[in-house]
Amino acid sequence: MGIAPQARRQYCVEIHTNREEEAMTEVKMHKAIFAYVLVAIILVPVSFDRDPAGRSPGLILSWTESRAGAGNSDLSGKAGLHNSRPSDAKGGSIGSHLTPLEVRQLLASHNRAREEVGLSPLVWSNVLAAYAQKWADHLASTSGLMEHRPHSGRWKQEHGENLFMGTAGYYGVADAVIAWEREKNAYHGRVIDQSNVHDCGHYTQLIWKNTKRIGCAKVRCEDHIIVVCNYDPPGNVLGQTPY
Repeated sequence: MGIAPQARRQYCVEIHTNREEEAMTEVKMHKAIFAYVLVAIILVPVSFDRDPAGRSPGLILSWTESRAGAGNSDLSGKAGLHNSRPSDAKGGSIGSHLTPLEVRQLLASHNRAREEVGLSPLVWSNVLAAYAQKWADHLASTSGLMEHRPHSGRWKQEHGENLFMGTAGYYGVADAVIAWEREKNAYHGRVIDQSNVHDCGHYTQLIWKNTKRIGCAKVRCEDHIIVVCNYDPPGNVLGQTPY
């Protein structure tokens, strides 16, 4: 039996409407898939590069060291050592290749961690920053590896030191402190000794009670950024607690 003209027109309209709805649904699906893929493309480099433990070779590396037996050292009376507030760290007064913004970020993140445990804030030292820059430049121009200053010789270590290396373009100087502060979960109030300093030493240097001054530097080494921070007086003195 045939379809009446009016019914046929209604039938065709319904088919056309259904096809339009199917086409619109397919377009929406394609847009959703495209958006998902786009987000994945944007996020994957960061997710791939960021290791929660902060120890993936070539991606994020960090080391900490303190001058042995220097828990009570104070260089504030030595010639040339002076401090500057974040607002004063402009142009050549910084002491290293850091920008004023990076200095403020480093000081703010260090002092926030110290405030959480009731400690006084650190102040910026141009001399320590210049000291850190010399070692950062040395690392970039020689091995390119994460190495602390030696205990003797021309490059003898005189301060506490935290090191960080991360992929340039994904990490900046502020990420160094974030990586070091993650070790807070590994510190449980014990005195610092050889059994725990490697797990929490970056964090405990951040919050060491006797440390008063900080100076940091950065350098680009191929596709990585190296961050060096020096502390005075140094922390992580064996047999003592950070606060």
